[in-house]
Amino acid sequence: MKILVTGAKGFIGKNLIFELKNQKYDDIYEYDIDSSLDDLDKYSRDCEFVFHLAGVNRPKEQKEFLEGNFGFTSVLLDNLKKYKNKSAIILSSSVQAELYNPYGISKKAGEDLLFNYGKEHNVKVLIYRFPNVFGKWCRPNYNSAVATFSHNIANNLPIMVNDPNLVMNLIYIDDLVQELINALKGNENRKDMYCYVDPVHSVTLGKIVDLLNSFKVSRDNFSIPNTGDQFTKKLYANYLSYLPKDKLCYDLKMNIDNRGSFTEFIKTPDRGQVSINISKPGIVKGNHWHHSKNEKFLVVSGKGVIRLRKIDESEIVEYYVSGDNLQVVDIPPGYTHNIENLGSIDMVTVMWANEKFNPEKPDTIFMEV
Repeated sequence: MKILVTGAKGFIGKNLIFELKNQKYDDIYEYDIDSSLDDLDKYSRDCEFVFHLAGVNRPKEQKEFLEGNFGFTSVLLDNLKKYKNKSAIILSSSVQAELYNPYGISKKAGEDLLFNYGKEHNVKVLIYRFPNVFGKWCRPNYNSAVATFSHNIANNLPIMVNDPNLVMNLIYIDDLVQELINALKGNENRKDMYCYVDPVHSVTLGKIVDLLNSFKVSRDNFSIPNTGDQFTKKLYANYLSYLPKDKLCYDLKMNIDNRGSFTEFIKTPDRGQVSINISKPGIVKGNHWHHSKNEKFLVVSGKGVIRLRKIDESEIVEYYVSGDNLQVVDIPPGYTHNIENLGSIDMVTVMWANEKFNPEKPDTIFMEV
């Protein structure tokens, strides 16, 4: 299928085109502000589906609203009519089309033009009134508060929040792109005259800023956002995309002694913590048990043995483990346990515990296996 995408280099267009290509739609006509009218003429003649994403939302002069959001749509439709091309058209509009301001008026004019075109020429027309959209590649300091706050916080720049109680209706770029591709396949979400993206996240500006700040300090406190909450999960992915290229790597605090090292990696309030243990050859670590704390040990490099014994029994259970055959050993409460490096190189073990370490209540009692 030959697909025309106007506004191809914009935020939505760029994300859409990459995903279309991922899904093996390879015949894509990419039209943007640096394309020629001759390009548009050719694309209008040959295309079989149109994503009309081009528009103006931050012009130097207000008259450019109408020129970009109505005038260019008119040019596009004239080209399609010239070639009697009845390809279905998706229009990227805005919830502001309901408002009586220059931007809203221009978006509503573009909608009306397209609706009339569809009726007159028996063409399938799908119009989406998008609320605020957020996600990777959205331009900061332009027309998106989420993009601006994400960029500034990730880059140690100040932000200004005038009303933290302001509720924003937001859609995530991946959800939007998936809806557009569903519409391409004839499976759009529609209510009355308009199509829509689901879900819409209604979140206060204050909560957005609080979450973004929590993402920033997560490197210091080893925390991971609550990805069970869909908005938090999406906002975190969005935040990471604004990190400077030279700040994608960060150090962890390695607790080093003559036995090796122990390094905390991830801590969560409800899923425990992950640490990395490195043991030198011949070293035995552990020889303790827990009342309630439980753990999982996974040796990923080197070889060793994990020994466990119920504290009220004499039988010792041994599991020989190595990075050549990944196996997880559960450490239940009430079992004293240790781990010994039997190899000639450092042994690396990933260790999960069901709770964050609390120095005031360590739940760790010394006892030889």
